[in-house]
Amino acid sequence: QVQLVESGGGLVQTGGSLRLSCAASGRTFMGWFRRGPGKEREFVAAIGWNGGNPVYADSVKGRFTASRDNAKNTVYLQMNSLKPEDTAVYYCAAGPMLLAGTPSSWGQGTQVTVSS
Repeated sequence: QVQLVESGGGLVQTGGSLRLSCAASGRTFMGWFRRGPGKEREFVAAIGWNGGNPVYADSVKGRFTASRDNAKNTVYLQMNSLKPEDTAVYYCAAGPMLLAGTPSSWGQGTQVTVSS
């Protein structure tokens, strides 16, 4: 099982940017989920081991960008044009079943708060 360590997050105003990082103990399919206050967990983005063809939720398409540095076994989520509805705990996830909603590993979660 891949171990994941997240960093980044914080408080930002509407329209601002943040970058999340997730360091993994191995190379695998990785991505991000989030859970907003009073909401169900939802998929945000995913990226394959070669960094090609990231997949995004419609709600973040055009604003968020997933990338990875395989030399560091790290994936990134660059979040631009942030909105209050992006406020959530963001979780890094890994595993071949990630897009099915059942990743095999989870990060500890990091809070992102967007003020209006």
